[in-house]
Order: sequence, then C-alpha cells, then structure tokens
Amino acid sequence: MVFDLGRIEELLDLLGSPQRAYPAIHLTGTNGKTSTARMIDSLLRAFGLHTGRYTSPHLETVRERISLDGEPIGEERFVSVYDEVAPLARLVDERADEPLTYFDMTTALAFAAFADAPVDVAVVEVGLGGAEDSTNVLSAGVAVITPIGLDHTEWLGDTITDIALHKSGIIHKGATVISAVQPEEAAEPILERCAEVGATIAREGGEFGVLRRSMAVGGQVLSLQGLGGVYDNVFVPLHGAHQAQNAAIALAAVEAFLGAGASRQLDVETVRQGFATADSPGRLERVRSAPTILLDGAHNPQGMAATVTALQEEFAFSKLIALVGVLADKDAPSLLELLEPAVDAVVVTRNSSPRAMPAAELGELAVEVFGPDRVEVAAELPDAIEAAVALAESDVQGELSGVGVLVTGSVVTVADARRLLKR
Repeated sequence: MVFDLGRIEELLDLLGSPQRAYPAIHLTGTNGKTSTARMIDSLLRAFGLHTGRYTSPHLETVRERISLDGEPIGEERFVSVYDEVAPLARLVDERADEPLTYFDMTTALAFAAFADAPVDVAVVEVGLGGAEDSTNVLSAGVAVITPIGLDHTEWLGDTITDIALHKSGIIHKGATVISAVQPEEAAEPILERCAEVGATIAREGGEFGVLRRSMAVGGQVLSLQGLGGVYDNVFVPLHGAHQAQNAAIALAAVEAFLGAGASRQLDVETVRQGFATADSPGRLERVRSAPTILLDGAHNPQGMAATVTALQEEFAFSKLIALVGVLADKDAPSLLELLEPAVDAVVVTRNSSPRAMPAAELGELAVEVFGPDRVEVAAELPDAIEAAVALAESDVQGELSGVGVLVTGSVVTVADARRLLKR
C-alpha cells in the first residue's frame, strides 16, 4: 500500500467534493471503532437525523461499508454511485504513478452516496491509522479516538507513541476530540496535536465515562456520565465492559455533535431509545443455540483480552471450545495465550483471506500454548465448525445449554463462519 492522499483528493475534487456536503464524526483507534460508530449512528437516528455510516471491513457484502439511515446501501443505488465514480477514478489512475486502492474507491463511493442521499451527518471510521488514511479528507468537527494499542505495526510503527501520532492526525483545527482512556505514551501525542491545532478534548474518566454497569438479559444496563449530565438505566444490547466503554464514548461524541455540555443535557429517553436499537454484528454475536455459537472478531491482544473478560464475566459455559483462524501478520501466540484459560480446547483452521496463516502453522503454535491433547487442526472452516461442535457436545449429559463454541481470531474468520451459520 502506498499512503498518499493526493489520489483520493483528486478524485473527490472531480466529483465536486461530496465530503463537504455534510458535517462528520470521524473515528480512529485500535479497537472498538466499528461498535462505537454503530452506536453513534443509532443515537443520531434516534434524534431524527438522516445518517451515513462508513465502516470496514464488511462481513458479507461490500454494501455493509456504506450505510444510509442504519441500513446497507441498496444494490441499485450502489451500482448507480459506482457508475458515477468509476470513469473519474480511471482518469485519476491514468495520471498517477500508483492506482487508487480498493479502500480509496469505497471511501469515494461512500462520500458520494452520502451527498446524493443526502444525509444530515456522516459517521466515518478510518481504515488504517489516521493522518494518511483516505478518510482524512473530512476535517471533521468531532474526532473520536477509541483505545490505542499495538496493531498494524508494519505500517504505523513499532510503538504506541508512533501509532498514536498517526491516529491523532484526524484532529483538525477547532475540532472537539472525544478520547477513551489512553496509555500515557498515546495520550501525549494526542494532547500535543490538540494544542497544535486548537482542538478541545474531552477525556474518558474526566469529562465522561461509565459510572455503573450491571448484566441484563441480552446485554447490560449502564449509568453513563455524559458531557451534559448523568444518563441512568441505559440498556445496551451488547456484552462486555469494552462495549460499555464504547457506549460512553459514543454518547459523548453525539453530545458534542448536538451541542450538549455543561449547560445542556440530551433527552434521556431518546438516548435510551438510541442505545436499545444498537447492534454490532460479529462482536460476541450469538448465531446458534444448543450448543451456543458466538462470533467475535477479536484479532489483536487488546481486543482478545476484552473478549475473554466478557466471556468470563457474563457467560456461564460449563464447556467452551474456541475455533480460531488468524491472519499471518497477527500476534497469534498472544491471542492463544489469552484464550487458553477461558476455553476447554481449541480447533484451529484457515480463513478465506490470502493473508491467512496456514492451519498447520497455527496448530503448532496452539500446541505450545494448550498442549497436544487440547488442540485439533482442520484445514477448512466447515470441517472446523463441525469439529468444534462435536467437541463441545462430547461427554455432555442431556441439556446442551451450558456448552458453547467461540469463533474468533479474525474478522475474516467471523465473516466466513457467519455466512455458513446464518443461512
């Protein structure tokens, strides 16, 4: 990949700068971006706004990346926007040393679709990093930074400081920044960027945060400290403390966008309605029962730690089998080490990505962590699902409600499994 905003800027100029047709909330971070974006979208729609949401990657269809009023863009509309953008993209490619990337194209399609709709606000997730990401042509008035950790080090740098420098690039002059609690080495470059461009920052644990959370059927009930006051009895149909944190960030972002703050609170009942309809496919998503099959796209140590904590706190499995497929550039040993205490055995496989780690190689790493008696290797995902279910159901007397399978390790693995299991 060649990081160069020049190509996407030229394409958008030829399209008439559609990204200038609406205000935006721009999100970066290492984990939680998509879930937070979906919650922001749901809240904004509860307040009567027409929304465009751009997230990645997708699970089943590229149309999921471009949502209008909470729904993936329709096929006919997608084709219509593509037919508008494609000739101009070819023109840009003819002039440039490097062609537009797939992500450049989906970004341009999203921005054009949002302008055509039209939307009242765009909720846009970066693809990678921030400063040189194709989405960083927005100069958004609200910039959201979810927790930063080590990921994509081959492009963003080997330290959290380096990664935070890239991600803080989405902060533009006069913006309001909503930041999750960050490690000190990430907080420093974010604060320096805010000072450099005259941005205002609200930080989790200071201006907003989670006051209380309790488990509930199908999710959790939260008390949230927002920028404008306390919001009690907020049901969020998602599991885990990390999703509670995402909810607090989403609420603060929407408050900032709608002008709430010290002297004004959003309508609490509307906030409750917005959160109650939020969802996040592929994030501890239950797709089957008896045995329970959960899909979770955790693919880095920070994300896997959050998933394991949620499993241990909010689920009571008598037996849990992990099905794991990872990409070759991920920290597979750390993912497996985090999973090991939470599951009884692991089935490793390969997902459909050309970047996937071979099942045999992943199996060798798994044996080092779990021991040979707790590892099975299946070269193909359908066989891996069958093996994981068989392991979960083995030696179980009667009711299967206490046993489960967790499919994890990569969003691609989750997407592949979801296509098979949700038919």
